[in-house]
Amino acid sequence: MANSHNVTEFILLGLSPRQEVQKACFVLFLLLYTAIMLGNFLIVLTVLTSKSLGSPMYFFLSHLSFVEICYSSTTAPKLISDLLAEKKSISLGGCLVQVFFLHSFGGTEIYLLTVMAYDRYVAICKPLNYVSIMNRQVCALLVVLAWLGGLVHSLAQILLIFHLPFCGPNVIDHYFCDVLPLLKLACSDTLLTGVLIVANGGTLSVISFVVLLSSYVVILLHLRARSSEGRRKALSTCGSHITVVVLFFGPCIFIYLRPSDTLSVDKMVAVFYTVITPLLNPVIYSLRNAEMKKAMQRLWIRTMKPEEK
Repeated sequence: MANSHNVTEFILLGLSPRQEVQKACFVLFLLLYTAIMLGNFLIVLTVLTSKSLGSPMYFFLSHLSFVEICYSSTTAPKLISDLLAEKKSISLGGCLVQVFFLHSFGGTEIYLLTVMAYDRYVAICKPLNYVSIMNRQVCALLVVLAWLGGLVHSLAQILLIFHLPFCGPNVIDHYFCDVLPLLKLACSDTLLTGVLIVANGGTLSVISFVVLLSSYVVILLHLRARSSEGRRKALSTCGSHITVVVLFFGPCIFIYLRPSDTLSVDKMVAVFYTVITPLLNPVIYSLRNAEMKKAMQRLWIRTMKPEEK
C-alpha cells in the first residue's frame, strides 16, 4: 500500500560516531547556533527600530534574517541535542515535518535572494523610477510571494515522499531528515520519485541562480557608463548580496547535481548551508554596510542609555 509504514522512527547517525568528537561538536554548534540567533535577531531589530533603514533593501534584509532564524532552527537544535544523546532518533512524523519546514524556509530564502537582486537592479538601472516601482505595496507583495513560493516548493517535495512505504531499514546517515536520504530507505522503486525531487529542488536552485547572475550581469553592463565613484557606491550595495548568494546557492546546487551515492560528503556540505551560511549572513551585511553599522551603534546607545532617548 502507498501509505503503509512498518517504520515508526528513524535512527540518525549524526556527524561522527566518536564520543570525543561529538562533545566538541556540541560546544561548537551550540556557540554557532547562539551566534546565528543573536546576529540575525539583531538585524531584524535594527531594521524595525531604525528610521534610517526604511528602504526596500533593508525591508527585504530583515525578512531574510528572520528566515535564517527559522531555517537554522529546523535542524540545529535537534543536531545539538543529539550530540549528547546515546540514541539519535526521530519519529516518522517528526521526520516529515522537518523535511517540510527545511524546504519551505529554504525555498523562501531562495526567492527572497532573487527579490533582493531585482531590488538592486531597479535601484541601479532605474533610479528615477525606484520609489514608484518598489513602493510598500509591491515590496509586501514580493515578500508574500516569496513565502508562498517556498510553501509550494515544500509541499511538492513532501507529497513526493509521503506516499513512499518505509518497511526497513531505518538508519539515516545524516544529522537531519531530508528527501534524498529518505529515498534510500523506501522499500519501493524510487527512480521516478527521485527524478521529480531532483527536478523540483534542482530546477528551483539552478533557475534562481541563473536569474540572479543575469541580473548582476545587466547591472555591471549598466555601470560601465557611470563614474568610478558611482560604480564603487553601486557595487558596494551589491557586494554583500552577491557573497550571500554564492555561499547559499553553491552548496544547494551541489547537493542536487552530485552523484546520489555521496551522502557522507553531503553531510559536510549540509553543515555549511544550514549553519555556516546563516551565521555569515549577518556578519557580511553588517560589516560591509556602513549605514547598518551606524544604525546598530545607535540602537546599542539607546539600549544602554534609555533615559537619554
